[in-house]
Amino acid sequence: MRILVTEPLSDRGLDLLREEHQVDVRTDLASGGLAEAIAPYDALVVRSQTKVDASVIEAGSNLKVIARAGIGLDNVDVEAATRRGVMVVNAPQSNILSAAEHTLALILASARNVPLADAALRSGRWERERFQGVELHGKTLGIVGLGRVGTMVAQRALAFGMRLIAFDPYVSRERARELSIELMPDLGALLVQADIVTIHLPRTAETEGLIGERELGLMKEEARIVNTARGGIVDEEALTEALRDGRLAGAALDVFSEEPVTEHPLFGLPNVVVTPHLGAATREAQDKAGAAIAEMVRLALRGEFVPYAVNVAAAEVTEQVRPFLPLAERLGRILTGLAEAPTRRLGVEYVGRIAEADTRVLTLAAVKGALTGVVHEPVSYVNAPTIARERGLEVSERRSPESQDYVNLVVVRGATEAGEVEVGGTLVGPRNAERLVRVYDFDIDMAPSAHMVFFRYEDRPGVIGSVGTILGEAGINIASMEVGRKEAGGLALMCLTVDSPIPAEVLDRIVSAVGMKSARQL
Repeated sequence: MRILVTEPLSDRGLDLLREEHQVDVRTDLASGGLAEAIAPYDALVVRSQTKVDASVIEAGSNLKVIARAGIGLDNVDVEAATRRGVMVVNAPQSNILSAAEHTLALILASARNVPLADAALRSGRWERERFQGVELHGKTLGIVGLGRVGTMVAQRALAFGMRLIAFDPYVSRERARELSIELMPDLGALLVQADIVTIHLPRTAETEGLIGERELGLMKEEARIVNTARGGIVDEEALTEALRDGRLAGAALDVFSEEPVTEHPLFGLPNVVVTPHLGAATREAQDKAGAAIAEMVRLALRGEFVPYAVNVAAAEVTEQVRPFLPLAERLGRILTGLAEAPTRRLGVEYVGRIAEADTRVLTLAAVKGALTGVVHEPVSYVNAPTIARERGLEVSERRSPESQDYVNLVVVRGATEAGEVEVGGTLVGPRNAERLVRVYDFDIDMAPSAHMVFFRYEDRPGVIGSVGTILGEAGINIASMEVGRKEAGGLALMCLTVDSPIPAEVLDRIVSAVGMKSARQL
């Protein structure tokens, strides 16, 4: 078969591909013209620069697999590929070791002023007193995000004799304890204690700007911050000001909000160490990525099981189950958003006709949804069980063909330290429209949306009016509202879909004015 490679791939990877197939390397197509060239090819191998959008996938009439030689999939339209039955694969474990080691390299470079001392000596200055550093032994390392890279950093920092603390609202205390890490209740508690803060999170709507002026203000003056994850998680303008004012001892950055970048206010500060996104830039990582992705492409073209498949191609799922995949994944995401503590156990129940089918892939979809946005790497149907095990998440499945209320019902339940959370959904009409029919233990009926808010409160007159008034004054438009209750005057649930996110201060105002028992915005 014919394989198109549009970006540099290791010799080992190319050799493996050429053992079985015809390989064309066209690096000129990384910047444009791919849609016009893709038609004859059975497989496409890219890295981070090539944009594989819906138009490319539509033009790839012979395309069977799209392979990303690395972890991130921001440049591949996975949804469009899934609709066309094109498999998408990546190499999720190829660079995690290199990323963890680069994090330690930046921590040491910042702590011991290595770049400044190197530059001074090269320019003829022997300045030992000026570049006095600090030891890592006995210092507190604050790890924000305990995914695979964060865990590897923790294991290596332990060898330096560091005290380890971490913030990750999706990791149980038991799992952290196994790693000799003290889990912090919130980000602020970590920031005020840490001598060095290292970030290992995906860049999502929730994590963008996570560490801004307020958060940097909580850190010690002698503290340092390191980011090898994704740009945009740290507010770079606020970080620049904190470093200039001496409110932080230093920073070490491998990633930036806009890349590539060659001019930045941070680059002129002496207490900043910067590298051009080198986390995965080792010979070993590139070799592993090339070899892993070549093997995945060979397996896919043979029609065999592909361990690093990111999506489920249409042909692999039965007609009865396929429409429920997006619903199950969405329910998993909603469950994680509603949970007020790490989920220890996740159970999926199928009621009605859907219970008669093989629902294992739907359970995988629910786990995938629950973990997406939680871990640093893309979560797939294949790696979801492994990631769940690594984070101490138990998964179970129940089926009951008899249903009184719905033809088909999918319920996802999560057991957390703060109690059980439950969310249920179904599909209605000829277009299989998604409906949320259960949240917590309340029966509702609403179409899910990109922006949803859930309030729990004591039922009484005036609450709906107060919420509407405050949102109206803030310019937030309510798209739909559902209210559920068990009895008049008892605990009630208000579910809103809104056209735009509600600012935190507006949400706080609603909670304070109405006396909400809980408020969760997704």
